[in-house]
Amino acid sequence: MAHHHHHHMASPASTNPAHDHFETFVQAQLCQDVLSSFQGLCRALGVESGGGLSQYHKIKAQLNYWSAKSLWAKLDKRASQPVYQQGQACTNTKCLVVGAGPCGLRAAVELALLGARVVLVEKRIKFSRHNVLHLWPFTIHDLRALGAKKFYGRFCTGTLDHISIRQLQLLLLKVALLLGVEIHWGVKFTGLQPPPRKGSGWRAQLQPNPPAQLASYEFDVLISAAGGKFVPEGFTIREMRGKLAIGITANFVNGRTVEETQVPEISGVARIYNQKFFQSLLKATGIDLENIVYYKDETHYFVMTAKKQCLLRLGVLRQDLSETDQLLGKANVVPEALQRFARAAADFATHGKLGKLEFAQDARGRPDVAAFDFTSMMRAESSARVQEKHGARLLLGLVGDCLVEPFWPLGTGVARGFLAAFDAAWMVKRWAEGAGPLEVLAERESLYQLLSQTSPENMHRNVAQYGLDPATRYPNLNLRAVTPNQVQDLYDMMDKE
Repeated sequence: MAHHHHHHMASPASTNPAHDHFETFVQAQLCQDVLSSFQGLCRALGVESGGGLSQYHKIKAQLNYWSAKSLWAKLDKRASQPVYQQGQACTNTKCLVVGAGPCGLRAAVELALLGARVVLVEKRIKFSRHNVLHLWPFTIHDLRALGAKKFYGRFCTGTLDHISIRQLQLLLLKVALLLGVEIHWGVKFTGLQPPPRKGSGWRAQLQPNPPAQLASYEFDVLISAAGGKFVPEGFTIREMRGKLAIGITANFVNGRTVEETQVPEISGVARIYNQKFFQSLLKATGIDLENIVYYKDETHYFVMTAKKQCLLRLGVLRQDLSETDQLLGKANVVPEALQRFARAAADFATHGKLGKLEFAQDARGRPDVAAFDFTSMMRAESSARVQEKHGARLLLGLVGDCLVEPFWPLGTGVARGFLAAFDAAWMVKRWAEGAGPLEVLAERESLYQLLSQTSPENMHRNVAQYGLDPATRYPNLNLRAVTPNQVQDLYDMMDKE
């Protein structure tokens, strides 16, 4: 086969509109541009978007373009793993995924590879989260294998092991669209509509006014990835309270100057390891921290854990309130003082080498700095449930922050979120194979018990072999740790005689 050399690049815009749409799509940096260029690509190729895996194969066949070849090779390699049964594993399964955060999108990609029909709803219409996630080795490998570098050239170059939430969402959104996931924006999931009678199925309550075909969509799997504040009815959430920990995140404009490039990152200095640094910070600025992390990404991103007394002393908090949510509530935080605090800490930690620290803007156009309560960690008591009414069964699974909130100062980042997304998709595969509801739930809960103990050290060493099958990831796996008998309360027969 003649190899195409890259002399195409020099020519002006190529004559093939589909090629232009593909390039725009790959490089798009805003949600809306991703969607419009993808629709343009589908129109130019005469392909219906949101049509599942068959749509992916059509795009691939129609778009004969050298620049796309490396991406197809990666996605084909993933899709050809035996676990997906050539995209036939879940062909009769209809899924609704709620939330286009990293975990919702990652789960949607797996479900699409299994051949399920995947519809995703997201209440926002743009990705605006600058905050940066730490990536474990397996997540870097996983994202590379999905074509991360094609969509985001700076992905994990050199020693970098992190990515901004926004860039992660963008690249997963692009993969999901290519694999035929149907996505609806500005649509909020407000609850389930049980089947009104025999022969009908489960639907979603959606706001504002969803398009008719979405409103009437009947599904047998619901994956909720709608964030920590939203959990579907029926799930119990437990709060794990630690000792008071107040986290502050700040994003500063990265002008990518030579000087900025040369300032070293801080991948987590904890007080116990570096007493001297924290003592001199306190002496110079009055700022008393437990730890600080600095990542250089789209922004200069800092996350630190601050002591309450010093936040009161420096006027960041107006008064000492015993309820943490009131302590850190809008009315009790002084924005200017919080900005001064974050800027001084960042400046000190980088020896003033970042120059004039100017805040990046958040979604509302304000300085991107925030105080969080890391004290209370939410985790769901169970990761899945089954509801049955009029003979229609619905499998519900949680992924992302509504399953387990990550503890930011520990840098678990998105790793456990991805593991839960794989585990949820594995559950859907088992469900599609016809395993009984209690068996599926017992397996899922057995995996959920492992999740909070996972670290790069106690997972399989060979990250290249990680796949959907839990055995490829967890070394001491016992899928019968939880018995079907123990999960009976997770199976809700809503019309028992």
